[in-house]
Amino acid sequence: MEELKEGYIFDYISGIQVKETPEEIEAVQPFSKILVDDYGYPKENIHTRPQYRVKVRPSDVKKEYPVDIAVFNSSTHSEDNIHIIIECKKKSRKDGLSQLQDYLRFSNAYLGVWFNGEERLYLHKIEKGGKIFFEEIPNIPRYGERVEDIGKFKRKDLKPAENLKPTFKAIRNYLAANAVGITRDEVFASQIINLIFCKIYDERFTKPEDTVKFRAGVDEDDEEVRKRILDLFDKVKKQYSDVIDVADSVLLDAKCLKYIVGELQLYSLKDSSRDAVGEAFEIFIGPSLKGGQGQFFTPRNVVNMVINMIDPDTDEKILDPACGSGGFLVESLRYVWNKLEEKATELGWPEAEIEAEKQKVAIKNFRGIDKDNFLSKVAKAYLAILGDGRGGVHCENSLDKFTNWSAKTKEDIVEGTFDVIVTNPPFGKKLSIDATEMLELYDLGHKWKQDGDGNFVMEGLVDKQPPQILFIERCFQMLKPGGRMGIVLLESIFGMPKYQYVVDYIRRKSKILAVVTLPEDLFQPNTHAKCCVLICQKYKEDESFESCGDYNIFMSDVKWCGHDSRGNVTYRYLENGEKTVLDEIPLVAERYKEMKQEDAQL
Repeated sequence: MEELKEGYIFDYISGIQVKETPEEIEAVQPFSKILVDDYGYPKENIHTRPQYRVKVRPSDVKKEYPVDIAVFNSSTHSEDNIHIIIECKKKSRKDGLSQLQDYLRFSNAYLGVWFNGEERLYLHKIEKGGKIFFEEIPNIPRYGERVEDIGKFKRKDLKPAENLKPTFKAIRNYLAANAVGITRDEVFASQIINLIFCKIYDERFTKPEDTVKFRAGVDEDDEEVRKRILDLFDKVKKQYSDVIDVADSVLLDAKCLKYIVGELQLYSLKDSSRDAVGEAFEIFIGPSLKGGQGQFFTPRNVVNMVINMIDPDTDEKILDPACGSGGFLVESLRYVWNKLEEKATELGWPEAEIEAEKQKVAIKNFRGIDKDNFLSKVAKAYLAILGDGRGGVHCENSLDKFTNWSAKTKEDIVEGTFDVIVTNPPFGKKLSIDATEMLELYDLGHKWKQDGDGNFVMEGLVDKQPPQILFIERCFQMLKPGGRMGIVLLESIFGMPKYQYVVDYIRRKSKILAVVTLPEDLFQPNTHAKCCVLICQKYKEDESFESCGDYNIFMSDVKWCGHDSRGNVTYRYLENGEKTVLDEIPLVAERYKEMKQEDAQL
């Protein structure tokens, strides 16, 4: 493979080296990947670099206009075969729409896309009475589809999304520019969440051969689409009346609704590997609102790593006491469901019985707590629609006295009854708990001092304590003997002398199975916090720190997490010229399981 020149990147389609300009990084390369991953166009049908050129005027023979991305009906890249033209701009640019119209006017392409990395617009060229018109359409067709097929999807036609963040960014920017009477991000978020629930509900309750209701056709009137979505939302509210308030409503106008539906209708959100609700929430709310409370969204690769290392079983009770929008719970549920399906298939269970068992597991075994009312509502609603585990999420302060919780929470979440805890408690330099009545509930709310023998002795209350420290103790309280925990913690807890007593507390409560140090870029561009993951198992009733003796602890120092400090995806180029995301986190669980197998054989 050729050596990459400084200031250059490899073009996703052609593989040749191109200058690393903002336009390339922010628009050309991302949309090239979207065309392949989401729309299914073969790379050989796409022309990026060197640029394909179209005519400036009908009589032109030189073809002077360079096209950023051209999509053809086959691998033959000719004027007679051109299908779609994409005009790309860097994020700060808003121009280029008239330029795209000119490209379409003087070429045989009938479809165009304007994209600046954050916003996008789809155009359909219409020739009528010797004149050319352009109409905005909800989307472009996928490979093998016609323009008239847009918005006529059967449920079986929907495909999982590879990465929904660009789509949600485009929606967010469109709403900011076009939504009437709505200016606050949290209102946008609430509206988007409502629509996502409509979409997931539609996917769940539509037969594979039936046409979905969450769609927007090329020739459909905006109001027609809006009426269909409002009907869907009424069904959502009736089905999940204990989750979604009767007063909740869809406030967006018909045009905005059609745009959003057009952007999302291609995908199956329910079957997507990523948490669509979490990703939408990150885009619409994100750290600007929640970062001050230490509620940073845990990246999906870390969530999946923790769950794979913990390896929850189908009959185990699982808790996230700082569940946020439900990322750990959703992915844990999917993990457990996969196990259940494998077992049930081996036993020859019918499909209906498998689905019934999956719902039973979700209702019986999954629990979450978050003190933020909106976040807990999002988690509750998402679990309701995904797996009917809605009753298991509660809005409470996890660190409060158990007696201060509501009667329903106390009934549902009982100390010392959970097999598994997976969580990322809130953290941040400015976060601390100084309320005496709360600190005195915890051993870790006290000062600790080493005696002459090196043992830690508890003394008076501290003045204040980061909530993460108290969450460690609360998690141990919630675990049953032998229960397992995967928790994201600040690395400083394991590295700074002032926290030695915390590490001592952990090892006297549990067998430490693994410590995984995560890259500093993990929570970037939101925070510089350096974190790690602790995997441990609470001692069984007949076990203690003294009785365990020596044992192996899995240690891992991850260098690459899939993105850089600016949040841009990082890639590794393989010897064959292909590129893959530079992310070592998925490898950790594999190595951990290998070590466990080796230990078991000793």
